[in-house]
Amino acid sequence: MAVVLMQRILFLAFLLLSVAMQAQPIPAKTTLFDDGWRFHRGGAQGAEKPQFNDTDWRLLDLPHDWSIEDVPGTNSPFNKDAVSQANGGFTTGGTGWYRKTFRLPRAHKGQRVQVQFDGVYMNAEVWLNGQLLGTHPYGYTSFWYDITDKVQPEADNVLAVQVRNEGLNSRWYSGSGIYRHVWLTVQEPVHVGQWGTYITTPQITPEAAQVQAETQLFNESSEVAPLRLITRLRSPAGREVARTEASQTLAAGASATLAQTLTVKAPERWSVDKPAIYMAITEVYQRDQLVDRVEAPFGIRSISFDAQTGFQLNGQPLKLRGGCIHHDNGPLGARAYDRAEERKIELLKASGFNAIRCSHNPPSPALLAACDRLGMLVIDEAFDMWREAKNPYDYHLYFDQWWQQDVANMVRRDRNHPSIILWSIGNEIPERGTPAGAATARQLVSYLRTLDATRPITAGVNDLGPDKDLYFAELDVSGYNYAAGGDHHKPDIYAQDHARLPKRVMFGSESYPLEAFGSWMAVLDHPYVVGDFVWTAFDYIGEASIGWLGYWQYQHFYPWNLAYCGDLDICGWKRPQSYYRDALWKPNQVSLFVKPPAPSFPLNPNKEEWSKWEWHDVVADWTWPVQENHPLTVEVYSSCEQVELLLNGRSLGLKPTNRASQFTATFTVPYQPGELKAIGRNGRKQVSTATLRTAAQPMRLALTADRKTLTANNQDLSYITVELLDAQGTRHPKAENALKFEVTGPGVVVGVGNAKPNSLESYQQPQRNAWQGRA
Repeated sequence: MAVVLMQRILFLAFLLLSVAMQAQPIPAKTTLFDDGWRFHRGGAQGAEKPQFNDTDWRLLDLPHDWSIEDVPGTNSPFNKDAVSQANGGFTTGGTGWYRKTFRLPRAHKGQRVQVQFDGVYMNAEVWLNGQLLGTHPYGYTSFWYDITDKVQPEADNVLAVQVRNEGLNSRWYSGSGIYRHVWLTVQEPVHVGQWGTYITTPQITPEAAQVQAETQLFNESSEVAPLRLITRLRSPAGREVARTEASQTLAAGASATLAQTLTVKAPERWSVDKPAIYMAITEVYQRDQLVDRVEAPFGIRSISFDAQTGFQLNGQPLKLRGGCIHHDNGPLGARAYDRAEERKIELLKASGFNAIRCSHNPPSPALLAACDRLGMLVIDEAFDMWREAKNPYDYHLYFDQWWQQDVANMVRRDRNHPSIILWSIGNEIPERGTPAGAATARQLVSYLRTLDATRPITAGVNDLGPDKDLYFAELDVSGYNYAAGGDHHKPDIYAQDHARLPKRVMFGSESYPLEAFGSWMAVLDHPYVVGDFVWTAFDYIGEASIGWLGYWQYQHFYPWNLAYCGDLDICGWKRPQSYYRDALWKPNQVSLFVKPPAPSFPLNPNKEEWSKWEWHDVVADWTWPVQENHPLTVEVYSSCEQVELLLNGRSLGLKPTNRASQFTATFTVPYQPGELKAIGRNGRKQVSTATLRTAAQPMRLALTADRKTLTANNQDLSYITVELLDAQGTRHPKAENALKFEVTGPGVVVGVGNAKPNSLESYQQPQRNAWQGRA
């Protein structure tokens, strides 16, 4: 009964879409195809066939990730024996099947139909009505199929997808399944190609910007098509500011790319502070009938890199305050809800970041769109390996056959985003120090430039030394992983390499949190070092405990499942290292932390010396009931000239916080309950304060929603922070009470979390223990 009802609802939805298409002069084209899928975890022989009985399969909506769900028969997604081990956070992959039954109304007869997947991890095999559409091994690039000759109008159609996340294939938590959006496009035989609009801004002055629009047109009809192509530009305020028209006759089955030039007077430039978004509207007319319309957001901005002035955005020098991010969304797993991606960028922006590196794979379209809107610069990265493996079943198995298609899908999909300033062809590629590796880099770079020549190309490179010169010579900008320039304990690799190769432009493509001071001072001191990207900006599942137990990793690290190395934790809360970065990046900052009298977690006596992804073991906690009169170490991070520390109103002294002190003041304080307060001063002026208070027993819960109104689109999210407070409103930093959640009305709980790095609790059940007094 439920299946029949769902089919009727889908039929009605497509019928309404068809009516809307006929009523509007502008043809509807692409619809979200996320709702109403059937899912089965495990093998399902014959599930690609239309007649397969899937009525006992689970009904769900995308995006979906089965690895974040509880392992069947348990209340946890984690398993000590999981094949992924510490790499994948002890989560389980395997095989999964998805099926969706849909109908297209008669009005779509004669039109072209295609289905697009934004991301499936991994090894997707896609069938329509029992016919194989194709396979797609890589888990991070978008792909699509033309299904015109296989879809049946006015009949049930069955789209079936098998996903295989088998064996050791990732160095981090990948998630499993159709974790990004799916789209259905219905269009006339004459249309703009997939990702077929390419906008560049080759000349920009305060008076005018030249905008070039290249449009790829296809005629998939059986007759000659005389066409008119009209391109209009809308300003960020929505006003039309330019228009041009071109004509083209396309033979049956032919394609062509038309180039048009438009001029925008007094352009608003896209920048990190004012991310002005223009819209290019492409309309295709066949004998005065509008047959296709495409909207392409873009920005008018210029970028440049050189060793004398560094990175410039719109002619102005800008240091990249960067962070690396993986693709997961913490409690949601890999599910790429638009709002989750947007919130991630909002939080990073609020913490001072102006750039991210998508490590080590292309991100979701929603994340890039958020970067465009919010003013976040992006390094869009293709691969973590080429021909040589990092894991037995990773992308090296598919590189030779698939790299060109995957690079094309990344660049053609993403090249209109003004936020993207660099393409990266790889990270810590095993071949990086060999002539063969340099030759492969040349091959990738050469091909990428045929797709987009407007941005420089980089890569993240580790084990830095002259043997990497051949590789770096193929790149425009050199990404240095863990250079630690400016650190007193290491040579300044940046300066050494600049002396050898003065034209090389460099940046810290990865840096340790513990070396934040030296890494950022190198950026400030050297114009040829354009920025620094910490590993990592946002914590993530997988690489379990590299921020505490470190490398090498072993099964006995279980139950650790989070990396525990992010400036922000998986719930989006700032960790101590993020407050230290505030002191490096922002004026008038003060924050206050305490070293616990015993380690927060058991230590690893065999941790490698080079494994430094942790931060100092400090907490925002002045509640130590058995420590009265025992000395505690207190750290104050500040960009003020000096800080004063007070305990219950009594001054414990004044200390400088400047470059000489690495913007840190350390005090030894005999513990007394009450109030610990740090005051930041510039001269005699008090400019900032930070306070810790002793908490009594929790008496109440405080709930704070990041957004109180949600769009009813089955996609929108609100993140609700629950805090355990005492009678005076102080959060108890040691409270781990069990919490249960219940929603009334049309909302559902889609994820719960507390950011505790070794918790085995479910992310799906409507309950969670607090950690550090919140969840």
